[in-house]
Amino acid sequence: MIKVKLSDWKFDHQMDEAYKALRTNIQFCGADKKVIALTSCTPNEGKSSVAFNLAASLAESGKSVLLIDADLRKSVMMGRVSVDQEVMGLAHYLSKQAKLSDVICATTLPKFHIIFSGIVPPNPAELLGNRLFKDMIRVVRDVYDYVIVDTPPLGIIIDSAIIADSCDGSVIVIEAGTISYRFVQEVKDQLAKSNCPILGTILNKVDYSKAGTYGHYGKYGKYGKYGKYGKYGKYGSYGDYGESSK
Repeated sequence: MIKVKLSDWKFDHQMDEAYKALRTNIQFCGADKKVIALTSCTPNEGKSSVAFNLAASLAESGKSVLLIDADLRKSVMMGRVSVDQEVMGLAHYLSKQAKLSDVICATTLPKFHIIFSGIVPPNPAELLGNRLFKDMIRVVRDVYDYVIVDTPPLGIIIDSAIIADSCDGSVIVIEAGTISYRFVQEVKDQLAKSNCPILGTILNKVDYSKAGTYGHYGKYGKYGKYGKYGKYGKYGSYGDYGESSK
């Protein structure tokens, strides 16, 4: 098994407390919620960072964790580790170019393993929807306490809904002050069609300077409504994910 070195992932105190609270909430979702997919509305909301840090936080608490990078179109996960040899990933396994044992990497954090996305395939949706992916999930759920699956943004790519069909629960990561209520509702409705329970949402990139200090957070109402988060025009173009995303 290849071992990769994690980049500096430790947080400041506020972030550390936030991820401890998140992992606690995940654990309270129930023992049957072991395989959890994370998605977002658009790229660059910090979904992959949240998935990586959540998985690392769970491992740090003593849980055995597998992080699967299932964004086969535009992965950023390899940038979070240092490795001195070629690493095969999920695309290699799903296209039968590698065995499952060949694509699971150990890390410098005990009990934390990663499957990277691998090469960019011409048919990511088809690979994720085939039997090999479902079989893989069945195998790893019996080995690890938690399996965290980083998926593409569901607001522009259907892959997340395909992946969620094999998961126990899903979470939507939302960038604070950017995404509209209507857009979130559309993504939520699309995700619900996969029959995968939606465990909740994570409000990411919150400006702590406006949140006050412990004991002075105020009411939720001060954070504003989703409707203030902007219009579709701010979300960028579909072209970032290629023709298949249209």
